[in-house]
Amino acid sequence: MSLQILNARVLLPNGSWAENCPVTLENGRIRSVGEQIAADESLDFSGMLLLPGLVDMHTHGRAGFDFTSATEEQMRLMKADYARHGVTALFPTLASAKKEEWLTSIDRIQAVGFDGIHLEGRYLNPARRGAHAPELLAPLDPADLAGVLDRCSLPVHLTAAFELDPDGSFARLAVSRGATLALGHTDATFEEATRAIANGVTCFTHLMNAMPPLHHRAGGAVAAALTSDCFAELIVDGMHIAPEMVKLVYQIKGPEKLILITDSMSATGCPDGNYAIAGQPVVVKNGRAETLEGKLAGSTLNLWDAVKNLVSFAGAPLAEAVLCATRNPARALGISERVGAIAPGRRADLLAVSPDLSIRAVYAAGEKMG
Repeated sequence: MSLQILNARVLLPNGSWAENCPVTLENGRIRSVGEQIAADESLDFSGMLLLPGLVDMHTHGRAGFDFTSATEEQMRLMKADYARHGVTALFPTLASAKKEEWLTSIDRIQAVGFDGIHLEGRYLNPARRGAHAPELLAPLDPADLAGVLDRCSLPVHLTAAFELDPDGSFARLAVSRGATLALGHTDATFEEATRAIANGVTCFTHLMNAMPPLHHRAGGAVAAALTSDCFAELIVDGMHIAPEMVKLVYQIKGPEKLILITDSMSATGCPDGNYAIAGQPVVVKNGRAETLEGKLAGSTLNLWDAVKNLVSFAGAPLAEAVLCATRNPARALGISERVGAIAPGRRADLLAVSPDLSIRAVYAAGEKMG
């Protein structure tokens, strides 16, 4: 079965727009872009913008469920809810938990069929643990990590406080097993962060959150992120980072290396109330998630809202903001040959939005989501 979308304004992989550009989908993949060929069905998307489906590399849950505890059926409900909100590729993110809980969660994630797994917990610096319960943290032990990676058949993205890995053995083990590495929940100095990059770190987890603030006498992990070629995640919800700081990071990292994430937790898309993450109770009020100590505990952000916020806060052109939520995370995770762009051979993940930037249609692997 083939479907051709006609007359849309299409965002191409290089960030340019193609006017009235036909896009043909077949068997869950993009067959062609820019060619008007025979198809079983055609749709007129006049006046619409056609974008790649969004890629969220850092999200703990939504719709009342957390990936650490959700059943397979609940994960399927979550996956559909992500897609309805424009996210067609994601790495379910596991916050700190007991190792056995991680292992069973990994099994369920793989059974449902996501794009990969983000391990953001356990291997964190207690001084920068944020909402993660201290009793759930573990040393950066290569043998312990090997036991987790043995369970993973999907691609793995690993966040850790690599300053606690002084000989680099933990990082080397992860890289040897194909994981991509991010420095996060870290108290690293600039020198320690630079050493972590040399050991394989290519990304910084929710930059400026759960790390020392930028200081003119000690740049720390933030300066290492801004002066390196690494990717940098940002939670652009107006709560985690001030708009002017979002603009600063965008101007430095640019549309090539900035990644928009949600760090969303189970309350996303739900009413205010009592929830939990990483072994800690969380209270959500006016969409702001905090531990009982008053620490931010993830977000209730939708990724499409983060895209629009980057346009508003930093003056980013819409095309560049979209690349920060599609192409860039796909590249950082090593899955850009599959998702993150409207190009032949990629999975048919598409997002159609109206001129006022309202989501009008979402296609996940060629299937229209309700």
